[in-house]
Amino acid sequence: MGQGPLALCLHGWPDSPYTYRHLLPELAKAGYRAVVPFMRGYHPTAIPTKLTDTHDLATDVAALHDALGGDASAVLIAHDWGAVAAYGGAALGPNHWRRCVIMNVPPLAIDASLMFNYPQIKREFYWWFFQQQISTQIVALNDFSFLDGIWADWSPGYDAHEDLPHSKDCLRPPGHLDAALGYYRTFFDPKRFGTPEAAAEQAANWGRPITQPTLYMHGTQDGLFPLDASTQQRIPAFIGPRAQIQMIDGVGHFMLVEKPQVVNSHILSFIAG
Repeated sequence: MGQGPLALCLHGWPDSPYTYRHLLPELAKAGYRAVVPFMRGYHPTAIPTKLTDTHDLATDVAALHDALGGDASAVLIAHDWGAVAAYGGAALGPNHWRRCVIMNVPPLAIDASLMFNYPQIKREFYWWFFQQQISTQIVALNDFSFLDGIWADWSPGYDAHEDLPHSKDCLRPPGHLDAALGYYRTFFDPKRFGTPEAAAEQAANWGRPITQPTLYMHGTQDGLFPLDASTQQRIPAFIGPRAQIQMIDGVGHFMLVEKPQVVNSHILSFIAG
């Protein structure tokens, strides 16, 4: 949508490009060519021949930049698993992106420091649950009602009735739910998780510093990743030397649809710099 420098927008789980419906027209008005692809394995993309890992996501970002005719004036905007892809993609292509906006998934060092405390283990139960193959069948039960619960937990008080059908349609055709759950299955592969080799891979694909100016945004009511004040202060240093953080009051995990005017304003102001 629009004409001008590329603005590549990446969605997460359990979500779809529809989550950017409020931002895309604003990017176009601001003089960008806004594109939001379906993430790898989400319908209608092809089902990958192997489970997706963070290296795949990082290289997808670079490939999309080139395929869409991006240049050094392009900007990268990403949420949730799209954010994981953006961490790797921005570090992999420092000359591809003029500025980056990352939402609701903190950098690897912060995520790892939180992952193993008891409250966060409860919030991220699904990471462990998805290692069981039967989780594919369970998530799909009752018209994917599992996703209704995820949205309600992560964005308390938000009515997701308009968003959920799009999220579910990305996963409904055979093979696509397994493809999306594959992101988690490779990250927490019980045969490799916690080994030095796996840790080094994650550091290379998600944990490298981003040299471009980067805005990290997070909701104060995020039911997946609550961030206390001390953690908020540490985030920019782990992203890169030109990073800053913006907390958004009164929104949860799916901030792009909860308070679109507020969130869009911060994004547009930052990428205009």
